[in-house]
Amino acid sequence: MSTDPQSAKGQDFGAGLRLDAAPQEGLVAGHVGDDPVLLWIKDGEHHAVGGACTHYGGHLADGLLDGDRIHCPLHHACFSLRTGEALAGPAFDSLVRWKVEIEDSVLFIREPLEAAQPIQARQDTAPDRIVIVGGGAAGFAAAEMLRRRGFAGSLTMLSADDAAPYDRPNLSKDYLAGTAPEAWMPLRGPEFYAERRIDLRLSTQVASLDTAGKAVVTASGDRFSYDVLLLATGAEPIRLSTPGFDLANVFTLRSMADSRAIAAAAEGAKAVAVIGGSFIGLEVAAALRHRGLAVHVVAPEAVLMEKVMGRDLGAWVQALHEQHGVNFHLGETGVRFDGRRLELSGGTSLEVDFLAVGVGVRPRLDLATAAGLAVDKGVVVDAFLETSIRGVYAAGDIARYPDPRSGELIRVEHWVAAERQGQAAALNMMGERASFVAVPFFWSHHYDRAIQYVGHASGGEVAETEGSIASGHATVRFERDGQLAAAASIGQHVENLEAERELSVG
Repeated sequence: MSTDPQSAKGQDFGAGLRLDAAPQEGLVAGHVGDDPVLLWIKDGEHHAVGGACTHYGGHLADGLLDGDRIHCPLHHACFSLRTGEALAGPAFDSLVRWKVEIEDSVLFIREPLEAAQPIQARQDTAPDRIVIVGGGAAGFAAAEMLRRRGFAGSLTMLSADDAAPYDRPNLSKDYLAGTAPEAWMPLRGPEFYAERRIDLRLSTQVASLDTAGKAVVTASGDRFSYDVLLLATGAEPIRLSTPGFDLANVFTLRSMADSRAIAAAAEGAKAVAVIGGSFIGLEVAAALRHRGLAVHVVAPEAVLMEKVMGRDLGAWVQALHEQHGVNFHLGETGVRFDGRRLELSGGTSLEVDFLAVGVGVRPRLDLATAAGLAVDKGVVVDAFLETSIRGVYAAGDIARYPDPRSGELIRVEHWVAAERQGQAAALNMMGERASFVAVPFFWSHHYDRAIQYVGHASGGEVAETEGSIASGHATVRFERDGQLAAAASIGQHVENLEAERELSVG
């Protein structure tokens, strides 16, 4: 879950740093004992914070300095260097602040400070009751931000899942591979919800939204009144109507229960067919290879993910999986499954113990549609993530929002994007009226390599490669009319962060 320990790296701040040996401005990486620390110098001021990202422990010294913020090289979390606050997902915990002392022109850092209090939202514009429908990335991030920024009213989260909010990206990665214990998966323990007075209701199916009466009605008939509502119902896996794909040994992956079921099916199994060459499908392939299964990937395209990453990077991903023993059946689809034999469109068949289907997801829009919200390939929201009905917001996989770069309505199915939308919606629900301008970002993990992707490409862009894909160090830039639209990187963390900065608006 974390990178290698950073202890004893760089400057020993406990032993002191002579000011005449320090830069006039910028970062100095070091440590206090075994704790990594970053010293930030700006306009004669000295600030010190923890040097490890609170998400997965990334080395912040290897990240990108942008004003008074530091961006993690791994998953693009962002922190304030003044206060240590985690400003943007996927990190939620603040960095530890450290006391800076100067004695006889020597700078020492020896002890931590109390955590700084986040800037509190205006309470006169905050509602009394907020209900969140959905217990995924957007819903959790919104609830966490509401309480962090001082929302004192009633806060209810209704989740159809039977588990408290968890690290969904890991379901197809280390957790499925069996290398991440279940204890790592919850985003927070039960005490978090109790201490922050978040009324988390699990296994709760919402039947309808009474927007006129400002209430959420559950399948059991309970009504939860609200002043402001956040709809964050997420997406569900697309299920194919192929004969046999409704059998008990055919799985999709979206929830903890799904991942556990696939892991259980893998016990004692010898072979699996993964239907679909999506990022999740390929992560499942890698995880099941780690478990020792023979893995066959069946996908209709000739080059994996060509529309998303370009032909060359797609071919690199395929080669990486082939080096780890994955068998590809490209240009083919499954046409029939009898529980043991999968017949392919090309006329051959595969003997497998089960199928894992990963052909994409569709947004859960039934509640929004029935409630009369404007829906167009997603729940249509404005720049503040408010829907066509005042006081009702939407975030995450269902939200179709105006792209601040192109002005076009887009919908993004990324974990970090959902978290950041949830955070932005929370602030706007308290009356801040801040436009959502975060650049979409996601990462995908394959064996010991990772792909980072920022931006939003529509498929008609020109791909330009910087670096060498063959060497595993490259960034593919997707440009439209001479302007960057998106970038995919392997082995170039800072370059991907710089692309995110280039794409940023405001």
